[in-house]
Amino acid sequence: MARRYDPERRTRIIDAALRVIAADGIAGLSHRTVAAEADVPLGSTTYHFGSLDELLTAALRRSNENFAQALRDSEVGGAVPSGEGTGAGLADELTRVLGEWFAGERGAIELEYELYLAALRRPALRPVAAEWTESAVEVLSARTDPATARALVALMDGVCLQVLLTGSAFDAAYTREMLTRVVEGCA
Repeated sequence: MARRYDPERRTRIIDAALRVIAADGIAGLSHRTVAAEADVPLGSTTYHFGSLDELLTAALRRSNENFAQALRDSEVGGAVPSGEGTGAGLADELTRVLGEWFAGERGAIELEYELYLAALRRPALRPVAAEWTESAVEVLSARTDPATARALVALMDGVCLQVLLTGSAFDAAYTREMLTRVVEGCA
């Protein structure tokens, strides 16, 4: 029997891994569960990803694209709008982006942070987690200096983790105030 050409198989496997992790956590991830979810032979998952760390790395990289793209698509990644101060304008825009992110499906945010935090125990994921931080800092550096950009990313991570871990609602006013303090305090 001839092999079937399936150029999208790798992508489908990564998407299936994200669905498995969203449903069952990283503990539920295996080549077998991903193959079943992707409706591909088990050998396909091991062909494309020799280890679970390779599969998790690809899943984290895909997941990272979401928030970084949201930052790039917002006014955060562009020049300061005319007549708008850097501090308040940047804080407002970041608050808006976070608010929209939390207004979406909470499970997607939980998935992204579960993968991001998996790097604590899986050293292979650390460079990909660092890529996310660096891409966010790069986008924010268009509006502020790199040190302030890094502080803003750290603050946004902290706010997101607190909301996720406490189950509380996203507090836009508090977030805007804290972001403004960082931007204006570093100016």
